[in-house]
Amino acid sequence: MATPSCPPVFQGIWLPLVTPFAHGAVDHRALRRMVEYYVGTGVAGFVPLGTTGEAYALDGAEYDAVLDTVLDAAGPLPVIAGLGGMHVPALVQRATGLSRLRTAGQAAAAHGLAGLLVAAPPYIRPSQDALLTHFQRLADASAVPLVLYDIPYRTGVTLNVETLLALAAHPNIVAVKDCGGSVAKTLALIADGRLAVLAGDDLNVLATLCMGGAGAIVASANVAPRRFARLHEAVRAQRLDEARAIFHALVPLIGELYAEPNPAPLKACLAANGWMSAEVRAPLLPASAALAERLAAVAVDPALHP
Repeated sequence: MATPSCPPVFQGIWLPLVTPFAHGAVDHRALRRMVEYYVGTGVAGFVPLGTTGEAYALDGAEYDAVLDTVLDAAGPLPVIAGLGGMHVPALVQRATGLSRLRTAGQAAAAHGLAGLLVAAPPYIRPSQDALLTHFQRLADASAVPLVLYDIPYRTGVTLNVETLLALAAHPNIVAVKDCGGSVAKTLALIADGRLAVLAGDDLNVLATLCMGGAGAIVASANVAPRRFARLHEAVRAQRLDEARAIFHALVPLIGELYAEPNPAPLKACLAANGWMSAEVRAPLLPASAALAERLAAVAVDPALHP
């Protein structure tokens, strides 16, 4: 549970959306239908255009169009847009533009963008001082809050505790998606209380919530949104036996969804339930036939069947 200093909006189960494709193009009809369904499942908000959304495989126009569709379909729920890359001037420009909702559909402004999810520039492996400067520069440029994304196994660089605590002093840095792989770091951030700590590894959701984390950004919620929402509520209400039972039942599903690179297994599962094509973009490949068969045997939320 978040400490009082954590912004209330950055709590609960956030859903990092897949980006549906059909015959090589973004399938906006499928995307809209999925978002409208998820609005009623108890999730706290949406995170499009991250790793699960294959943002690296979208061009600028596709990125903007996906964000427009999600913002328009999200109704009362907030949206955090993924923002990544290595060209700093372009990142600053996009952070400024996104935070002012300079997207193709200005109807998005009726709902608003709650924040930007930003990871360290991949491959470059900047120093901690360079990371501090980088995130501060982006936070200065953005009119909406930043959610830091600590994911060293993708970026190649770890955000140290000291760096994260220094960044917490910036008024426009409010949360962290925690995939740092360190329980000590997670505990230090929760104890400090200035950043809302959101679990980013699906298997760490229960542990992070029980330690006092604010919530999670969890890819498996694409196929089990109601159960993850109930898990969060059970922990908040201190019904820990119920929370453990929900989580243990989710573990086999989580295992299969990460048996091959994300989001191919998620898309296979969603395709099997009639929501979208299983299509992914290169360099990914679709889930193997063997995994797709196993996914058909694990339990998704019953209402997921449209």
